[in-house]
Amino acid sequence: MQHKPLSLTQVLICGAAIVTLSMGIRHGFGLWLQPITQAQGWGRQEFGFAMAIQNLSWGFVGIFAGMVADKFGAFRVIALGAVIYSTGLLGMAWATDPWVFALFTGVIIGTAQAGTTYAVIYGVIGRNVPADRRSWAMGVAAAAGSFGQFLMVPVEGLLISQAGWQTALVILAAAALLIVPLAWGLREPALSAPGQIQRDQTIAQALKEAFKYPSFQLLMAGYFVCGFQVVFIGVHMPSYLKDHGLAPQVASYALALIGLFNVFGTYIAGSLGQKMPKKNILALIYAARSVAIVVFLLAPLTPTSVYIFSAVMGLLWLSTVPPTNAAVAQIFGVAHLSMLSGFIFFSHQIGSFMGVWLGGYLYDKTGSYNIVWYLAIALGVFAALVNLPVRESPIVRKAPLPA
Repeated sequence: MQHKPLSLTQVLICGAAIVTLSMGIRHGFGLWLQPITQAQGWGRQEFGFAMAIQNLSWGFVGIFAGMVADKFGAFRVIALGAVIYSTGLLGMAWATDPWVFALFTGVIIGTAQAGTTYAVIYGVIGRNVPADRRSWAMGVAAAAGSFGQFLMVPVEGLLISQAGWQTALVILAAAALLIVPLAWGLREPALSAPGQIQRDQTIAQALKEAFKYPSFQLLMAGYFVCGFQVVFIGVHMPSYLKDHGLAPQVASYALALIGLFNVFGTYIAGSLGQKMPKKNILALIYAARSVAIVVFLLAPLTPTSVYIFSAVMGLLWLSTVPPTNAAVAQIFGVAHLSMLSGFIFFSHQIGSFMGVWLGGYLYDKTGSYNIVWYLAIALGVFAALVNLPVRESPIVRKAPLPA
């Protein structure tokens, strides 16, 4: 007996709420950099290293979370991820050793994010939303993550100022558990029904096909740059602004503006993905990021210039996510979408590792973030160029491969 796909409304409401919580919590981690390092007597490199490990763990575990979600459905993966997320936040609050802090903040929270964010949610969307609405639906889910940033970052800043940084993390640990009941709405009985999801390839065959396909490699290269830029800015910009004499609330408002404008940016990118080549959307986003950073560095640094930069970057922030994942679905189909999206995202997280770690390392060595800003500009130009040759047409398979 075959089961009907989940309703579009159910997928979007539950998926968007999960991404709102999961991404909303993580987007505010930069606000903890100075309170934690000052309280523990650490340099910024220790905090940056833990955040770098988090991004790397998120990407690496995301591959396997995607495999499990593709085969057995997303519910178990998301629910377990929520429990792990809560555990990691509690450990982040009470760790007093840099290596223990890196374990909880890096490995454990990164593992949790792998099971509660885009790769798993987009797999559900790909399997339950028709192709002619898929890019749009992915844009809605990404916009939800951006709304989570807009909603959660000011709340996290308020919690830190009113309750202290440790108590704030304990409160977020309780909030993360709200993901469990939301995950119930993404149960997919269809995955256990024979014939419901056509699998003409094994996991190994799907991976071999993807990694031999040049467009997959180019999408991975572009996503590396995306991770480098957004995580460097998200984690280190609050300290960059404070170093230049701006009030702490400027950073909170800046991160919130990024989240607010990214609601529009991701939705627009997802909608445009139904009407124009996704590679052109991606090239434009990466090029525009480089231009925005150049203008930001050249202009006088004031609260107004910070807010303008944040609004522009917000439009470009996670707007790469819907066209990238929709392109993967369009090229390779949806049978192994969460897994292939996981590999693409792993490249993103290697970039994130480099951006957040280099930010802390080079600041401690040089007393400045300038070198990393220049790298972010150059990489944006590189990503714009490598996305242009991507071929989005469905891959032609001459015959079904033997299982």
